[in-house]
Amino acid sequence: MARTDQKATKGCWGSCTNYFTSAKFLLYLGHSLSTWGDRMWHFAVSVFLVELYGNSLLLTAVYGLVVAGSVLLLGAIIGDWVDKNSRLKVAQTSLIVQNASVIVCGIILMVVFLFKTQLVSMYHGWLLTVCYILVITIANTANLASTAMSITIQRDWIIVVAGEDRSRLADMNATVRRIDQLTNILAPMAVGQIMTFGSPVIGCGFIAGWNLLSMCVEYLLLWKVYQKTPALAFKAGQKVEEQELRELNMQKATDMECYLNNKDKPAEIAQLMSEKSLTIAEVQKEPSCCGHITEPFHTFRDGWVAYYNQSVFLAGMGLAFLYMTVLGFDCITTGYAYTQGLSGSVLSFLMGASAVTGILGTVAFTWLRRKCGLIRTGLISGMAQLASLFLCVVSVFMPGSPLDLTVSPFADISTRFFEREPMPTVSPHDVTEIYSTTGLQNLINGSTTTSSETEMLLESVPLISVSLLFAGVIAARVGLWSFDLTVTQLIQENVIESERGVVSGVQNSMNYLLDLLHFIMVILAPNPESFGILVLISVLFVAMGHMMYFRYAYKSLRKQLFNCCSPDPKTVADQPQHCDSSSV
Repeated sequence: MARTDQKATKGCWGSCTNYFTSAKFLLYLGHSLSTWGDRMWHFAVSVFLVELYGNSLLLTAVYGLVVAGSVLLLGAIIGDWVDKNSRLKVAQTSLIVQNASVIVCGIILMVVFLFKTQLVSMYHGWLLTVCYILVITIANTANLASTAMSITIQRDWIIVVAGEDRSRLADMNATVRRIDQLTNILAPMAVGQIMTFGSPVIGCGFIAGWNLLSMCVEYLLLWKVYQKTPALAFKAGQKVEEQELRELNMQKATDMECYLNNKDKPAEIAQLMSEKSLTIAEVQKEPSCCGHITEPFHTFRDGWVAYYNQSVFLAGMGLAFLYMTVLGFDCITTGYAYTQGLSGSVLSFLMGASAVTGILGTVAFTWLRRKCGLIRTGLISGMAQLASLFLCVVSVFMPGSPLDLTVSPFADISTRFFEREPMPTVSPHDVTEIYSTTGLQNLINGSTTTSSETEMLLESVPLISVSLLFAGVIAARVGLWSFDLTVTQLIQENVIESERGVVSGVQNSMNYLLDLLHFIMVILAPNPESFGILVLISVLFVAMGHMMYFRYAYKSLRKQLFNCCSPDPKTVADQPQHCDSSSV
């Protein structure tokens, strides 16, 4: 009996040891460290830029525009670079560039915070402006490297580690999304506490130190995963010229051997060797200067053409359209919530609830995929999201909604820019009062409130509308994240290995494009009275996205689409040693 218990203990311990040393777990651990550092930095850099520019959102807006524009323009080029280089080189280079950029940014910000008074007086403030430009440029470089890292790990390495097991790939995708959900909430909370009880300088130092330590650990983890997964060393996306050169070199070696064995025909062999040498020289010939200049433009064009030609094009476009929405927990929705009387503590609770429903969405994805198949999972998830967003549509017309069609959505724009009315200023003394209750609306209108007026406003604004709005937003996260995972795995399974990077890069560009359009939409109609119109437009774009996905699903399954008990047609995922794949 004791011997049996000992064997069971050893078996359990051995299973745990094997799991914690497996490539899958090491990949999770590396992704957790990378995502934690990313979330801390993205949260902190926006706060730092606001602090530096005197409680103005100008630098933050410029940074957001630069980041979105860079990924939009360079997404295909980054993906092409990922495709044409070895996996380990891409991952290590992206990791070093990303973390080194954040460390340098942190050091520059520390210097600016410590010596801002002196920098303002030097060279008429131009040195401080140069520091701002450096921070935004280097931070944007870090974001581009993070994009490359995300493409190579989440769209390539994870497929190879999962192997041919599609269920294992689905579980790994879901686990990665759960890690993303948790770090989205916990990382900003952690760095926010450090900045609150310490100072911005301490916050910069902590983030720089974290990224230095994390970079070393992640580098080691990547190497371990690479060693434990030999298939990662083989990649189909090598340059055609390199393959041709390798074949010609092999042929040249064969001809040399033939020459040594046939010395009686020296003239014919010499002529053949001369022709081979000329061919190899043509392949090795460097492109002209004009070719170097136009190559990025050709890569950009070819990337978008490759994306359009994919069988999953409509599914990817459907996912991108979901980014054109104000129905998320970003600065726009939280700002609107403040105008409706919700406190910061209530909003933090709602954000936690949204993280929980997001994790439930990853659980629902794995269950639905096993029961109904991958393509039908996306259709069911889309229907669940649209059903939840119906609450948001209803909230627009409920008591407490500030919707007023008599107020022009562009009234604030015309007032500020065409009538030259000065923008309201905010003193540090007023910041807490303004953003604690209904201050965003007061800030827009250029006025502040007293505590008694604030209490009267809180009592007079019904919470039915805003409650339905956030109930719909939180409930929709289940369908949203399940749908996101569905499209992600469809791209993984149906895009050939040599095009995974460029297609994923273009997909990121499309996501950023629609996200940028939603910010432009808010800039054009910033007043709370028009927020209801933005909600309706957002739901319309989400519905259009799911209609695109339905079109893709119907083309793939035809009449079997509504037979939820039957599995999808067999999809052969692209393996590292092959270049072909079949569409779903």
